[in-house]
Amino acid sequence: MDFSRYGIRKEEFEAASSVLGREPNECELRILGVMWSEHCSYKSTKRLLRLFPNKGPKVVLGPGENAGIVDLGDGIGAAFKAESHNHPSAVAPYQGAATGVGGIIRDILALGARPVASMDGLFFGDPGHPRTAALSSGIVRGVGDYGNAVGVPTVGGKTVYDPAYNDNPLLNAFCLGFVKLDRIVSSQTARPGQAVILLGSKTGRDGIAGAAFASVELSDDSKESRPSIQIGDPFAEKMLIEACLELQEKELIVSMQDMGAAGITSSSSEIAAKSGVGMTLHFDRVPLREKDMEPWEIALSESQERMLLIAEHGKVDEIMSIAEKWELDCAVIGETFEGDGYSILFNGEEVASLPPSLICDGCPQIHWPSRIPEDLEKRRELELDDLPLPDDWNEALEGLLTLPSLAPKQWIYDQYDSMVQVNTVKGPGHPVSVLRVKGRDSLVAMVFDADPWKCYLDPFRGGAETVARTARALAVAGAEPLGLTDCLNFPSPEVPEQYWVLEECVKGMAACCEAIGCPVVSGNVSLYNESPEGAILPTPVVGTVGIIPSFREYLPSGNWDEGDVLFMVGPCNTSLAGSRYLRSRNLPLSGRPLEFWGEAEKDFIQRALRTARSGAASSGRAIAGGGLAAALVKDSAESGKGAAVSLGIPTRKDVVLFGEGGARALYSVPMGKVPLFKVIWNGYPCIVLGRVGGSSLEVEDAFGFTVEELGKKWRIR
Repeated sequence: MDFSRYGIRKEEFEAASSVLGREPNECELRILGVMWSEHCSYKSTKRLLRLFPNKGPKVVLGPGENAGIVDLGDGIGAAFKAESHNHPSAVAPYQGAATGVGGIIRDILALGARPVASMDGLFFGDPGHPRTAALSSGIVRGVGDYGNAVGVPTVGGKTVYDPAYNDNPLLNAFCLGFVKLDRIVSSQTARPGQAVILLGSKTGRDGIAGAAFASVELSDDSKESRPSIQIGDPFAEKMLIEACLELQEKELIVSMQDMGAAGITSSSSEIAAKSGVGMTLHFDRVPLREKDMEPWEIALSESQERMLLIAEHGKVDEIMSIAEKWELDCAVIGETFEGDGYSILFNGEEVASLPPSLICDGCPQIHWPSRIPEDLEKRRELELDDLPLPDDWNEALEGLLTLPSLAPKQWIYDQYDSMVQVNTVKGPGHPVSVLRVKGRDSLVAMVFDADPWKCYLDPFRGGAETVARTARALAVAGAEPLGLTDCLNFPSPEVPEQYWVLEECVKGMAACCEAIGCPVVSGNVSLYNESPEGAILPTPVVGTVGIIPSFREYLPSGNWDEGDVLFMVGPCNTSLAGSRYLRSRNLPLSGRPLEFWGEAEKDFIQRALRTARSGAASSGRAIAGGGLAAALVKDSAESGKGAAVSLGIPTRKDVVLFGEGGARALYSVPMGKVPLFKVIWNGYPCIVLGRVGGSSLEVEDAFGFTVEELGKKWRIR
């Protein structure tokens, strides 16, 4: 039998045959080929993901469900997760991005949580590349149109431009929802003798084998894979959200699973495997929108806006009534039973019979060989003595501010409704997105960030830095980091050098999570992100969620007051390695990022939280991309206030102004609060930069711009 045509490796075929005591038939092979794809099985990364800490005092639900949940207090939890939709967005940008948003919303819904906010990670090619404009505009429209129509605000995100993404853009979608902790719906609570119900849109041929498509490299023939791209309907999704939440509120369902990758097969087999029950499905009962669909097509269709429900038979009529009310198709397509069986019937004939445990957990894990890249040390060579200081500092800053990855993204934000549901306190364009929790004084804060350049130069330090910078931003705003989700976007693991980079990035991320006490509660892995033009940069994207106890303890950025004293806390001698400044000067990606110091990160977070909660500052911003210079410019532009800054630091001025990395922040402090601020930061590097005032931002012996000039470039609406 030619099992390879279904994406099955020899050892996988032998493993399946051994469990079954026979060779799988064609339908079974097609099912295993998708469910054992990299996208679904994580066969190359399971052992690495075990390195992440996933427990903590605020963790209600960790990895293993559709999303993670952290405790916000008062019986309310925040459910959140990030998911990739990279290959679909590369082949069909608009629909690929739109269905990526729809899918992550359903992940949150599957736990019984109301989706209240989303963010996106967008990684585009060189703006001058012939495909970048079309890909980026299609992806952004897809994100905006779907989110706007379904009524879930897009409140923040990350956008990066680099030639490494020319033919393989990345779309990472994040969603957060609120759920009552005593009303969480699980995929692990099905019991024998219950009904299996399909709710939502009809099933068609769109999206068949989409998960398998996401598990291979993009090629010149990828356009032929457009049938693997799902088609989204946000209005149907809105109906589905309201119907599912009503079913949950009336306690009519015992389990629920969204239909993402591998469709009915994944949702049903995962419920069966996690709950320890058997399941029989009758595919002739599935509502179809296309004629003559084969059983395997029904099994693997990734048609959107569908949910799988488990309920007691006695509640089916009421479920049907609610589905009719919301104008959704609804059908009982199977039942659960005691045992480890998973059977698919079609017109009375059994077309597949597999143990759920085999489908979900039976794929043999792969331990790819790992090897340090031969050019790694060469990448890290950066001699500052060979890097002359700018002749014109104003020109250098202009070049930095206009760098596509750093410049304001108004053209993106303007396409997003960030205020629908009226929970948004701080939306796109700000370092931290902030939501109110209705009926409570507390606020939820979120950051979605990445730094692929540092991961390329030193994957361990880059991975740690990626996690750290999200936690720093939250802490400066007054939010205690509670947990994080991640999207691990990497090229082929079959290349030993690329697998080593993946390993090291995960180790660095895990080390930072352990040091700061911020567990990973959910996530996603996306491999094989490469095309004939080359591989993407290693791109782990991290979404971290925190809580601010009250509005009074929220410290915004860009809130300078006249007469405030400007402080920089953290090391002055940072690193230009992988910095935006070097890229703005068209210099090679080079250098080695700062070494990760876990104790320093933990210390910084604790001090930053004390600063916000004691009211010791009027404004705070964690220093990240673009360094201190970018932080000064953004705060000045957003506040509409100037400042006189004198560095007076025995370190190269370009390193102080443009260096990145390390636990650093820029604060503006009212004169009367200076003693308290100094007490909080006593024993930590802390220097006075100057005073707020005047109509210009002037950095002594460096650059100077009027506030009006900066506002035209940097003011966020």
